[in-house]
This record gives sequence, C-alpha cells and structure tokens, in this order.
Amino acid sequence: MKEDSLQFDYLIFFCAFILICIGLLFIYEASANLSLHRFGNQYVYLKRQILFCILGFILMYASMMIPLHIYSDKRLVYGMLILCIISLISLFFIGHTVNGATRWIRIGNFSFQPVELAKLSLCFYLSYSMSKRQEEMRYFKKGILPHLIVAGLIMLLILKQPDHGSFIMIGAWLFIMLFVGGANPIHLLILIFMLSPIAIFLFFRSSYIVHRWEAFLNPWKYADSYGFQIIHSLYAFGTGGIAGAGLGAGKQKLFYLPEPHTDFILAVIGEEIGFIGILFIVFLYATIVLRGIKIAIDTRNVFNKYLAFGISSIIGLQILINMGVVLNLIPAKGITLPLLSYGGSSLLFTMIEIGILLNISSKR
Repeated sequence: MKEDSLQFDYLIFFCAFILICIGLLFIYEASANLSLHRFGNQYVYLKRQILFCILGFILMYASMMIPLHIYSDKRLVYGMLILCIISLISLFFIGHTVNGATRWIRIGNFSFQPVELAKLSLCFYLSYSMSKRQEEMRYFKKGILPHLIVAGLIMLLILKQPDHGSFIMIGAWLFIMLFVGGANPIHLLILIFMLSPIAIFLFFRSSYIVHRWEAFLNPWKYADSYGFQIIHSLYAFGTGGIAGAGLGAGKQKLFYLPEPHTDFILAVIGEEIGFIGILFIVFLYATIVLRGIKIAIDTRNVFNKYLAFGISSIIGLQILINMGVVLNLIPAKGITLPLLSYGGSSLLFTMIEIGILLNISSKR
C-alpha cells in the first residue's frame, strides 16, 4: 500500500485543500453579520462548516483507502441507487421546506440534501452499466434506453422538489456521459430534439422559472423582486474590479445579497479580492477537473475510467453553472459552488468524490 500511496495525484488534493481554506475564510466574511443577527454569535456558520470539513477529510481518506474493486461491486452500485431513490421519495413525507422547495431531510441540527447522493449514485450506476454494455451502447434500445429510464426516474423526483437547477445539470451531464460511453451521436441529437417540446412546456408551466428568465434578461426591470439578488451580485463584481476592495471591505454581504455564504459566495469573493482572486480560484478548479479527466484517460479499467470522468465532469458542470449564475450569464439555478459554498451535504459528497479520484489515480 505504501508504494501505491506515492502515486496519488496530490495536486488534486492540494488544490481542493486550498479551495476549502478559501471557502472557510469567505464563509466567515460573508456570514458573520448574518450569523450575529440571527443567533447573536458571528461564528455559527463558520463553526458548522469547520465540523463539516473535518468530517469531509475523514470521508475523503476513507474513500481513498477503499479497494477499488469494491466500488464496482454490483451490490454497492445498486444499493446506492435504491438508497438514493428512497431518500428522494422520503422528501415528500419528511422533507424540510425552505422558500417553497422541499430539498432537505432534517435530523436534529443536521440537514441532508438527497440530490447530492443522487449525483454520486448516478455516477456509479452509469459507470457500472456502461462498462458492462460496451458493445451495446451504440444501439438505442439496449444502450441508451435503460440508462434514460433510471436517470429519468431520479430526475423526475428531483424536479418535483422542485430543484430545476440540479435537474438541468444532471440532464446535461447524462448526455455527456452517454456520448463518452459510446452512444450514437445521432440518437442523442434525435433525443434532444424530441425532449425539447417537453422542456418548453415545463418552462411556460412554471411561473417560478419564467420569473427567473425575465430577471436574467433584464434584472433592473425587476430590481425590487426577482432581479434583486443578481443586481447586487453584479454590483459586487463591479466594486471589486481588478484587485478587490480588500478583505472585510465588501458591502454587498451586508444584507444586500440574500444568504451570501451559499450560492452567491463567489460574488463576495469577487468584491473583496477582485478579478485576480477569481482567476486564482478558476485555476484551482480547472486543475482539479483537468487532472480528473487525465486520470480517466490514463486508467485502463473501464469502470474506473467512466467513474473518474463522471465525477470530474459533474464537478466541472456545477462550477460552470454557479459561476454563470452569479455573473448573470445564465438564469439563476440554485447550484452551490463546490468546496467554497456553505453547506454540509455538498461539501461532504464533493470530498468523497475527490477521494475516489485520488484512489483511482493511484492505480493508473
């Protein structure tokens, strides 16, 4: 094991560690006043995130040390899938609702978001199934359809929460994985064409999505309602400029940006350390994603190859969507920024995924 441990891709770990440290710093910066207002203590959110980080490192180490053949065990793959579906269904009975969305299962002071388990479960399922169906992937009925049915069921449960951001992200990621797995591109294009009318119907059926689209097109027209958050996010980046206003000098975190320590933490970072700081963060993220893809390319085992690519691509998509939202390049989606945003479920599962990447890197 000692010989294998020397082969871990420590650059991924190093970048993730720096991002977590930056996240802790700016979670405190973004949440101190909010925490003081709500709890009479400015360290509440910081203390919680530190506890999540400690647990996250333990889980990351465990996922690094688990023998890789266990990950491809059929019982683990389908066990995770069943647990994922049960947890998503349980939201309708014991879910905790915040701002009209039922996305959390609350146990005492701990909240668990099943969508994070859903992403990892689908990574395992698609990697296992596509590795077993390599010769069948070019056929629609045997290669694409089974994966669409399983992923479609999970996506519908996510849509019912509702969580449109995760629904769209997983849908995009699913097509990427099927393409990489050997699906016929013509089949995928036909499928996209056939599903587009359904997507348009769902778009116009939900006033919530329409409002977000209107705020995306012209946030200043809805400055007092739907566009409020994105306007103050843009103010934050504009104020930060090239070098930033300085640590602690940001203004938009002072009850302008709602919940600035969660989805819009990048706006707080941009205001305080500027464009240079954002570039550094993008560099760290790009290193993790690109090294993850390189691990997938260098790995001979087909299951490990798909698993490494699946984890790398879903982390990369989440990063792109979050950054696109805070810069108003795409409509708001409610997607956290991996390793930086406040939130236990997101952090823990991302660190597990990083641990799996490191594990696969040691066996290349």
